[in-house]
Amino acid sequence: MVKSAQETAERAGALETRGIEPVPAAERGGHPMQLFWVWFAANISILGLPLGATLVAVQHLAFWQAVIVAVIGAAGSFAIVGVVSIAGRRGGAPGLTLSRAVFGVRGNFGPTVVSLISRLGWETVNTTTAAFAFLSLCAILFGTDAGAKASPVLTIVGVALFVLLTVTVSGLGHAVLVAVQRWSTWVFGALNIVVGVSLVTRIHWDKVFAASPAPVGAMIAGIGTIAAGTGIGWANASADMSRYQSPAVRAGSLIASAAAGAGIPLVLLISLGSLISADDPSLASAGDPVAAIRELLPGWMAVPYLIAAFGGLLLSNHLSVYSAGLTTLTLGIRIKRVYAVVVDIVVTFLGSLYFMLVADGFYGPFIAFISLLAVPITAWVGVFLVDMIRRRSYDPEALMDMRRTSAYWYRAGCEPRALFAWAVAIVAGYLFTTAGTGKDVWFAGPFAQTWLGVNGVGWVVTFLVGAGMYAALGGARSIR
Repeated sequence: MVKSAQETAERAGALETRGIEPVPAAERGGHPMQLFWVWFAANISILGLPLGATLVAVQHLAFWQAVIVAVIGAAGSFAIVGVVSIAGRRGGAPGLTLSRAVFGVRGNFGPTVVSLISRLGWETVNTTTAAFAFLSLCAILFGTDAGAKASPVLTIVGVALFVLLTVTVSGLGHAVLVAVQRWSTWVFGALNIVVGVSLVTRIHWDKVFAASPAPVGAMIAGIGTIAAGTGIGWANASADMSRYQSPAVRAGSLIASAAAGAGIPLVLLISLGSLISADDPSLASAGDPVAAIRELLPGWMAVPYLIAAFGGLLLSNHLSVYSAGLTTLTLGIRIKRVYAVVVDIVVTFLGSLYFMLVADGFYGPFIAFISLLAVPITAWVGVFLVDMIRRRSYDPEALMDMRRTSAYWYRAGCEPRALFAWAVAIVAGYLFTTAGTGKDVWFAGPFAQTWLGVNGVGWVVTFLVGAGMYAALGGARSIR
């Protein structure tokens, strides 16, 4: 078999010079196991634990219910990620670049901005949490203050270190990222297993089994929370990695690689988080989740735990920053991909310092953030998937042509039916959405207290309205 240029780059660890332009078929030599490791690595971070904690502390689920919710919410939502990644295999371009074919080269601006905000938000959450781990590690090794506001200089150092390690891998590009994600998974995955076993041995099982099961509606709400906090947030970035997959790769293999790759670590971590919270509900309200979990561990386990927390978040951030760089280029900013990564990382750096040195609390903004952005992203998924069902190919030249000559110019650069369906779906979704928890609610739609709203399925309404509206308007039938 002739080695492709991409395979050569992987061996050499060379800088990826390609931006958002479609990858030629001759250079697509990827296989699904590469994506399995990429998704696995991106989801072994500590953030799975607080998601699980909210299932027990907020939704009041019993442990066995939380496990079921984790399987359906995490693995199921990443199956959707796998479906969207099929478009990357077909078109060889990033997801939001392919989205130009759906919304028009100008109309795609809205979905692209939402995607970029989502990526930057997740990167800020990752960086903030990793910096908490860094502060805790310094407190153990050097006796410093573990509080962010009490140690502002050390906080800046922790954020800067995480950002530097992120940009080193994400800046080099796809080949290096795939290699690092694969091998790092074994190291940090093993550390997480050791920490997880230690946590389980300290659980008071009588408290866990004494918990009463919650109504089915609470489980439905939990599925919505987990889906919004896991797969939904990655859906519009999935093609960014699958664009290097061989055209011969089967669609089912792409779906399985995403659902299993992300589902395995997420189900384990979310289940563990719910188990911990069933024993000690304080985890769900902790301002510093890293320190809260550390307190549950024996002293000798603290250092391995903090290293695992920092490394797992780093692996997640690699993929997010890489995707954010491509999304920035899709907006039409004419800079090299590596410079786009640097721009995104600067925004993340400043945002993380705000959360750690200025803002109060962590979970309120985190839950509100994923709830708000899940709606427009899900609306995009609904429209995009209906388009993808009928579309078998993408015009590589038209994707990169932002002028009137583009086949995806439509009307004034916009596809009215796709944009209308996307906008209506967003409005419909927000009608049933509550962003935030408890007293820390940022936004509540007028129908948030109805059965659909209370049970957290506003994102399902969003998907159905977006997909149904676009199909009804004839957008899918008009594809050439």
